[in-house]
Amino acid sequence: PANRHSSTSRGLGDVYKRQMKIKIIQLLCLLVILGCQKNDIEVFNGANTNLANLNGNWVVINYWADWCAPCIKEIPELNEFASENKDLKVYTFNFDQLEIDDLEPIANRFNILVPSLITHPRDIWGIQTPPAVPATFFINPNGELSLSLFRPQTKDELNKIIVELKNTF
Repeated sequence: PANRHSSTSRGLGDVYKRQMKIKIIQLLCLLVILGCQKNDIEVFNGANTNLANLNGNWVVINYWADWCAPCIKEIPELNEFASENKDLKVYTFNFDQLEIDDLEPIANRFNILVPSLITHPRDIWGIQTPPAVPATFFINPNGELSLSLFRPQTKDELNKIIVELKNTF
């Protein structure tokens, strides 16, 4: 009887260990799922997002800097372009990679209404920082770079370009 009691204790211990392993695996799976759903793209003046929310959409990213006169001249054009194209995800990205606390007063001073990426586009789409600004990048709905422009743009030029890109996609 003593042997039967100890084997029962061992059996219950094995069952407990198996249940604990299952619980740990379930917890780890839950953490992975929650981690995958996080908004890992930080945005100023707009909702944080993730790549899954952007895929399936045309995305336009404009690099700018406050010391770049053509960039500042381009901002109202970009604001209007974004306003007229609600089906696009239009973002700015500060060339100097300012954090939100430093970016906010500058974005307000220049009336940047378009959301600004804080997360570097390199970390999202592999787009390296351009050698000069202004620079505008068009990302297709598959998340691939379709066009890079390295000069100031007007609203009309941007509209013409996006129509052409959509027609050839």
